[in-house]
Amino acid sequence: MIITPFLVIAMIVVFALLFLFLNTVDKRKWLTALISLVLTPFVYFYMFYPFVNIVSNYHHQKYFNSEAWIEKPTLRYEMIDQTIASDTLIGLPKNTITKLLGNYEWLTWDEQQNAHDENKWNYALGIEPGAFNDQKECAEISFENGNVIAVKHYQEEITFEKEAKVDEKE
Repeated sequence: MIITPFLVIAMIVVFALLFLFLNTVDKRKWLTALISLVLTPFVYFYMFYPFVNIVSNYHHQKYFNSEAWIEKPTLRYEMIDQTIASDTLIGLPKNTITKLLGNYEWLTWDEQQNAHDENKWNYALGIEPGAFNDQKECAEISFENGNVIAVKHYQEEITFEKEAKVDEKE
């Protein structure tokens, strides 16, 4: 385990809260301090830490890997930030993109042409973990003259089939 400032501060806060709570039960300071000292790691790692992980949306950042992109589409959101920052896909032709990322999952709708735009491919990236996350991650790859000119990361609201069917009936 790596001891970080956040860990130390959080442990001190948990200890202080336990000490104050136990002090209301028993007025012997030495016993309250001893019990608080013993209980602090358990309360921290079994209550406080899981709660922080549930409400935060931290996720690991990974380098682009074509094999992982194709095999684990729900974890693509871990690779997209580094892929965009490093311009990994910029300048590559469509056939290379198809080899690296697989076939596009949908095309962007072009309002002017009233049709799908063959030069804007979209891929689903999965859903970032977090308790209050109602957005799915997506990436749009734009082509010009058959080569990638931009990769855009965006989010869409998550909709479920049941909700979609209810909307259709109305």
